Amino acid sequence: MTSTYRRMICLASITMLSVFTKLYAQAVTENSDDNYNSVNTYVNPVLPGDHPDPTLLQVGNDFYHCGSSFHFTPYLPIYHSTDLVHWKVISRVMPPAKSAWVTDRPSAGIWQGAITYFYGSYWIYFSANGQYFSKAADPRGPWTEPVKVTTNPTTGELGYDNSIFVDDDGKPYMLIKNMQKVNRIQALGRDGQLTDTVINLDWVNAKLQYSWAEGPVMSKRNGYYYYFPAGDVSGGQYVLRGTALTADSTKWERLGEFFKPVTDASTGFKRPNHISAPIQLKDGSWWTIGQSYEKYEGDDWSGKGRQTLLFPVIWEGDRPWGMAPTTAPVKKPNLANTGTLWRTVQTDHFEKNSLDLAWHFLNKKDAGNYSFSSRKGWIRLTPDSGRTSVLQKETDHYYAAVTKLEFNATDTGTSAGLYLSNGNQSVNVRLFAGYNNGKKIFFQLDSMLYSVPNKLGNTVWLKLERNMHELKGYYSADGRKWLPVGGSISAIPLDKTQPNYNSWVGTSIGLFTEGKGADFDFFICKDGFSDMPAVGYSNYYGVEKVKDAVTNNSNNGGWLMIAGVELGNKLTAANQVEISATATKAGSIEIWLDDLTTGKLIATIPVSNTRTKTAWAKFKRSIKSTGGHHDVFIKFPKGNNQQIYIKNIRFLKST
Repeated sequence: MTSTYRRMICLASITMLSVFTKLYAQAVTENSDDNYNSVNTYVNPVLPGDHPDPTLLQVGNDFYHCGSSFHFTPYLPIYHSTDLVHWKVISRVMPPAKSAWVTDRPSAGIWQGAITYFYGSYWIYFSANGQYFSKAADPRGPWTEPVKVTTNPTTGELGYDNSIFVDDDGKPYMLIKNMQKVNRIQALGRDGQLTDTVINLDWVNAKLQYSWAEGPVMSKRNGYYYYFPAGDVSGGQYVLRGTALTADSTKWERLGEFFKPVTDASTGFKRPNHISAPIQLKDGSWWTIGQSYEKYEGDDWSGKGRQTLLFPVIWEGDRPWGMAPTTAPVKKPNLANTGTLWRTVQTDHFEKNSLDLAWHFLNKKDAGNYSFSSRKGWIRLTPDSGRTSVLQKETDHYYAAVTKLEFNATDTGTSAGLYLSNGNQSVNVRLFAGYNNGKKIFFQLDSMLYSVPNKLGNTVWLKLERNMHELKGYYSADGRKWLPVGGSISAIPLDKTQPNYNSWVGTSIGLFTEGKGADFDFFICKDGFSDMPAVGYSNYYGVEKVKDAVTNNSNNGGWLMIAGVELGNKLTAANQVEISATATKAGSIEIWLDDLTTGKLIATIPVSNTRTKTAWAKFKRSIKSTGGHHDVFIKFPKGNNQQIYIKNIRFLKST
């Protein structure tokens, strides 16, 4: 092949790539009719709540995510997806029985969680007072006992937040990161241990150009190696390009920032970083995931932890760019979802003989303090001393968490109920049955305390409502008629930026008991029979928020999705759906479950003309008895631009 011909081929490739990039950029914002009638787009975060230091693995048509667990145990939850948007926990690599040496105090635990595949096995490399790995034939497990990675004086300390890069020839390498100035690469053998000689890249951050230059990952494309170091916990993501896998700095080029500058001032995720190695799909598109705290002008949600966002990667020649964070819908990867719902806190009726993989504990001792055998269909928490809890990562700004509790409070040292805790476990919200000169229901955050006499006895329903930073507590005898426990409590002390980076994790929600055992019949985080604000959507297209309501902003219609709604079981399934709306022109609203094409249309609700935008009225429709855990879609009609406004939706139970 002549040099002239090679240049022609290269120019043609660059031209095709430029065309693809422009077409993709247009597809992100195009307003085709199809986007109003199908779920073709997503908005970040795709993994809301605490998911720090994400790593991403692609094997065939499957994608796997893992990251740092810190002190939450069982350690190293692995998420699975087929479309990069919908994720579900499928295993936990390290139960307490395999992690006796791991320190489970806040800020400690297990860091890194680099999931990879090479030499015919799945591997997880992690940091816990040294580098370790476990391996499996399938990411669902079982995973082997952890093995420590040995090092030598030349390689040095193996540090934390490492990752694994597998070259085109199948040879794996560990990207080693220790403190601020150590960035190194070394091959791995078939036994998972370091082999060959270290490739020293300490020059990368010798002058602290990238703050900590942490969490390095690497990809390869068109013969170039791309090395992506993150800045630090506050943000910053950078990229270098090399012509060879070498320590020679002259073979590498610093390309600068990875993400395009933010132009959407309304986004709360302005400084994403700690990305996974970008991957290429069959259609030629490239994608990566990264983490970011959530913070708006005058509205701080950093306490939820570092949330996982999905980004298209755009190539300008051989220069990669991550798409700038935005609140606008982004075109989804051209991949099929196999039925996984949007990631939210999971309902649990405790009908299995094992704990759902979504749950975690704040320490290894708590992991031994629950039972399903003590009472069928209930979980029993039994503390050996102090407080014990079982929790999930909080994911939403709006919800109504409900549980049914059986507990006999006999003195001031006994309590049980619903629990919100920050990572340091220094800021807690509790709605609980307790005792103080008689049995009472308490609602407390720090010194803010409400209480009412408990005249219901030992069996009581509790409901904790979150409406942004406002929390309210309720109790009930039957889960239908709810009585307030005092007034509202501000969650800002829990939600804002936390000291010591919140021990590197985010807020958790779940159940607790203190002083004696308690039985819980179920746990629901997003009760569909409570008012659910429409502004609390997780995905949308063609709609906008107007104060505390949502309307469509196009004559093509529009839709919003409220994720993770619980509609009851066989005995208490929903048989009606109701919206609170106002309209300047009569129309109708469609209610779908799970998807707008593969899902189910369960109701078309007529909305009459209320004549003004402030005359709120309730409109409802009977539905076929429907229970279970669902994503709920509200679809606006075509040709009705900004004429129907929806404030709330709720379902009604069978009698």
